[in-house]
Amino acid sequence: MAHHRRVTEPKLSATARVLRLLDLLQSRPVWSGSELARRLGVSTRSIRRDIELLRELGYPVKADHGAGGGYQLGVGRRLPPLLLNDDEAVAVAVCLRLAAGGTIEGLGEAAVRTLAKLDQVLPAALRAQVDAIHHATVTLDPTVPVVDGKILLALARGIRDHELVTFDYTSPLGSGERRVEPYRLVATMRKWYLLGYDVLRGDWRTFRLDRMSDVRTPGWRFRPRPAPDAAAYVGREVSQTVYEHVARIRIEADCDSVRKAIPPGAGTVTPDGDGCILETGGDDLDEMARQLALVPWRMTVLDPPELQQAMRRLGERLLGRSTPGSSPGEPDELGGWWSEQ
Repeated sequence: MAHHRRVTEPKLSATARVLRLLDLLQSRPVWSGSELARRLGVSTRSIRRDIELLRELGYPVKADHGAGGGYQLGVGRRLPPLLLNDDEAVAVAVCLRLAAGGTIEGLGEAAVRTLAKLDQVLPAALRAQVDAIHHATVTLDPTVPVVDGKILLALARGIRDHELVTFDYTSPLGSGERRVEPYRLVATMRKWYLLGYDVLRGDWRTFRLDRMSDVRTPGWRFRPRPAPDAAAYVGREVSQTVYEHVARIRIEADCDSVRKAIPPGAGTVTPDGDGCILETGGDDLDEMARQLALVPWRMTVLDPPELQQAMRRLGERLLGRSTPGSSPGEPDELGGWWSEQ
């Protein structure tokens, strides 16, 4: 008589079983202990032990007894590690790329940090799916420069690992290769900037990401050096340094209100008694005067004198147009805040 051996599924290790249990708890609101035991091929006593382990890890698993009761994942006081399946990981990565691109206000920098963590463990097949969705997506806002997600990730990893990065950079002054110790990524005026120490020039520099290409990490580590405040440094660079004229204007309003009205990339705001000082830059004094005319508070132009004259000319033109019988002349273009450089 032939003997038949019963074929059984290999038992999961304790770690794999806990992870599978967590996946089940996330897949629907309530599970009974017997259902979970049957799914995992263990006793209900083992399920209770695994539930306690999940609680120790920070997962708020609730247990309701009686008819209709069971185990369910609740809301905790802190965020425990999340377990994502393939579809969920792809969805999260795609949303993070959209947020990193500036489509969700205030989430850009956090999205890049999170995306860098996720990209580190994302399998190649899932990374390809994310890339395919990203390349199949278009934006209807042509004023927003496209930043390559791979550049964002490479720089974020360089910052995290204190690793030198090299890249080709094109600016109004020319093109060339840069070798940089990356320090911080800063998003302002719907653009991304890298603050880093330029090894060849021996000084701190800011770089626009949409002007970078071929970002590489040669594998050279560096010891972090004392760095300037990233937000203040980049804000000053993009609002003043690159312009022909730098203006100082005293505004009779509290700094918080002025900062809400004026983007950091348009100028720096510092307290001054019961008002504040706005420092900003521009290449065209008449255009600067038109933009300042949109500020809703009383102000005094401190520097330069040429901007004071441009403000007077603008005031005379506007006053002349308000006089009965005056010619309308050519319309002024009073658009939004300072143009992005």
